[in-house]
Amino acid sequence: MTDRSVPPPADAGGAAEQTGVGGAAGAEPVTARGEAAGAEPVTARGEQTRKLILDTALRLFRERGYAQTTMRAVAKEAGVAVGNAYYYFGSKEHLIQEFYAETLVEHRGRAARVLATETDFAERLRGVLHAGVDTMTPSHEFAATFFKTAAEPTSPLSPFSAESSPTREASIALFREALTGSTAKVDPELRDELPELLWLAYMGVILYWVYDRSADQTKTRALINGVVPLIDRLVGLSRLRVLRPVTRDVLGLIRTLRQ
Repeated sequence: MTDRSVPPPADAGGAAEQTGVGGAAGAEPVTARGEAAGAEPVTARGEQTRKLILDTALRLFRERGYAQTTMRAVAKEAGVAVGNAYYYFGSKEHLIQEFYAETLVEHRGRAARVLATETDFAERLRGVLHAGVDTMTPSHEFAATFFKTAAEPTSPLSPFSAESSPTREASIALFREALTGSTAKVDPELRDELPELLWLAYMGVILYWVYDRSADQTKTRALINGVVPLIDRLVGLSRLRVLRPVTRDVLGLIRTLRQ
């Protein structure tokens, strides 16, 4: 069994640092999780090394900023070879994608209680939104400096990028769970699209949170508590016959923008 805590050949690290994409020509391709394609399952020691590299990178991102943190610096701080760092994560972008994935796992875990105990749509949505902010709170300063990179439309770190699609779809699925497990009565035409609209609303909350300098981001909490009843009311009104043409127009606009 392959032990991923063992560094690859010494020249792999140098080539990786030059290319910035995780290895020399002819090396095994790297997956979205920074793992060599077709590799055997990681060992416990290898997983520890992988986590050490990720934790070190996130600490340096918070301390130095994303742009100023290199893979070489991450490897040095973690006490591993540069080539070994690239063996687990093909680039800094892969580190951030892993951060997204781990954040989502924690978000889902924090939201589990309200989803298991509440059936009211507003309460479920409020709980999921607050759970997201709870999860992100330790990274508030990092998020403020990192946002400039993630906000670039062509950046693979954008939440709307193709590279971020697995985490984005999983996050949308969380909002779908919040909806389907509730007693909300929704226009059938809106039901399929609503989870993505809720996720977009969540992105708006996170953007506000990034710039929120109030103590413990209390303004973001107030925003959530204020906007959830409005969303709940609009969802309920969507079933009214008189508003169905408006709903169809909105959905048509969304589908056009997707194209």
